[in-house]
Amino acid sequence: MNLHFFPSKRLAFYLAKLFVLRSLAVLAALVIILQTLDLLGESGKILRHPGNGDAELWQYVSLRVPQLVSRFLPFAVLLGTLITLATLNQNSEIVSMKAAGISAHQIVAPLVVASIAIAAVTFAFQERIVTRAIATLDTWEAVDYGPMPPESRTSQNVWVRHGEDLIFARLVSGRGTGTRLRDVRIYDRSGGTLMSILTATSGRSQGDAWLLEDVERFEVTNTRVTRIPAVIFGEGVDPTRFTLSNVDPDQKDFRALQDAIDQMKAAGRPTSALEAGLWHKVSGPLSVLLMPLLAGVAAFGLARSGQLFLRVVLGMALGFAYFVADNFALAMGNFGAYPPALAAWAPFVLFLLIGEAVLIRTEE
Repeated sequence: MNLHFFPSKRLAFYLAKLFVLRSLAVLAALVIILQTLDLLGESGKILRHPGNGDAELWQYVSLRVPQLVSRFLPFAVLLGTLITLATLNQNSEIVSMKAAGISAHQIVAPLVVASIAIAAVTFAFQERIVTRAIATLDTWEAVDYGPMPPESRTSQNVWVRHGEDLIFARLVSGRGTGTRLRDVRIYDRSGGTLMSILTATSGRSQGDAWLLEDVERFEVTNTRVTRIPAVIFGEGVDPTRFTLSNVDPDQKDFRALQDAIDQMKAAGRPTSALEAGLWHKVSGPLSVLLMPLLAGVAAFGLARSGQLFLRVVLGMALGFAYFVADNFALAMGNFGAYPPALAAWAPFVLFLLIGEAVLIRTEE
């Protein structure tokens, strides 16, 4: 019996090449189809802003494609693995390998090693490109696909509570005393009753308060509207309450998210959801490592038995079950029901054991 980790260098390269090429082909097809459908839905909103044209449409595509690649890469790897293994089984290549004394683990090993390389590239791709694309696109959507603010660090749709009053800023940019608010609304409440609504085009920090400019005040009791050039409001509201109140893990790389978590911990704010997102930045790309194990059920067994299609469906079901469990655990982590590390890693470990059990069962 062949006891090496790989069956042979040539066979390992052959299997890894088939796996990678077919996974990339599936990924390209998914991204093209989904990007086309997405662009059909968003093109009207983009072109609605005066001055936007083909260049802005291509800019949207350049920002959206990295998100689609990152989100659907595990699906593509799952389908690519199923296609590869089912084809090898259908052509009796798996039978030939088994007859030569090659075990199921050795057949899947080149695919697992290739998956580790894909996971490393995916992690770097998400850290360097995807997070920036998501942050830029969210900022662009917040200004209705108009000119974006020059500040690179922005947050969208931020709510802050000041006493009984509620402050909403559609766009927050900058940090510290340089924090700037755009499209601000202040809901002035007294005793739980809404008294007035202040709408301002912009706001900036001034001392320990905020200077709102181009203000319109709507009084609920008499429905009177008053325009005011500037208003001082929110005394004692620290700028960090705007910059830390809406931290999105998808918009920050690993180090930046870790820094935000440290700042929120120092401010005494809950961070369990962000910590789950931090761990998921590692466990998410590693999910492609599971796909060859979960799809391995499609590789073994006689093709002429007529059950190849059922085994392919079973492999696909196992893969999609992982995605459901992963999203469920992450949601429980966001609610605080699961510890952050458990929410990020429990589905990965569970389905790793399931995939290994499938291979061991196959060996028997």
